[in-house]
Amino acid sequence: MSRLMNWLVMDTSTDVVSLAVAHGAQVYNQTLPGAAQSSALLIPGCLQLLAQAGLRLQDLDGFVFGRGPGSFTGLRTACAVTQGFAFAVDKPVLPVDTLLAVAEQTRLDLQGALGTSPLSVLALLDARMNEMYMALYHWSPERGWQTVRPLQVGGQVPHDWRQDLPEDVVVAGNAAWVYPQRMPEGLRCHEAMPTANAMLSLTPALWGAGLAVPAEQAMPLYIRDKVAQTTAEREAAKAALGSGV
Repeated sequence: MSRLMNWLVMDTSTDVVSLAVAHGAQVYNQTLPGAAQSSALLIPGCLQLLAQAGLRLQDLDGFVFGRGPGSFTGLRTACAVTQGFAFAVDKPVLPVDTLLAVAEQTRLDLQGALGTSPLSVLALLDARMNEMYMALYHWSPERGWQTVRPLQVGGQVPHDWRQDLPEDVVVAGNAAWVYPQRMPEGLRCHEAMPTANAMLSLTPALWGAGLAVPAEQAMPLYIRDKVAQTTAEREAAKAALGSGV
């Protein structure tokens, strides 16, 4: 890119609202309560952060949002607000996978210790319903982030994934603390979450790769369609996990 750009970034996929505004090289961040409060706080929070940065909506080059997986309500809220802002000023939007943001936040947190050494991250987020969202990524300074195992949801890290995990892989995300007994043994765990700051760090490469889309394509990534299990399904899942299936 020939110039520094201005972006508004939002993530509402977890129980917090994470916001960032980039005004050239200057970055402004804000964290607000999420979940049920995200729909009421998101727009005022965005406008307040833009004002702090001295920007108007029309000054932005585009809008970046966490598309999921994550909270169904949170994802729909982020998509709706992103679409509304983008339609209002006729600007593109950039969807970012939340598990990739977990991996990037891990890289940012460990950067001081790792420098430019390659990094593998097994990103795991609590999907509720006794399951986890998971993906495996590898980063190198030459190629950036590469997806080794794509997004999926399940109760356990698959056996074929476990066999292929590098010895120095970092397990990141809140599922490592919610389901500690399901984590592969002997691996480092890091409690990174999808943040607007991590998404902002990813934005130049994703934007440069042509992954920005028109406002009407700001859609959530759910991975699964169900939002709750029946009592029988919950009992069956517990029994399967207890038997090591």
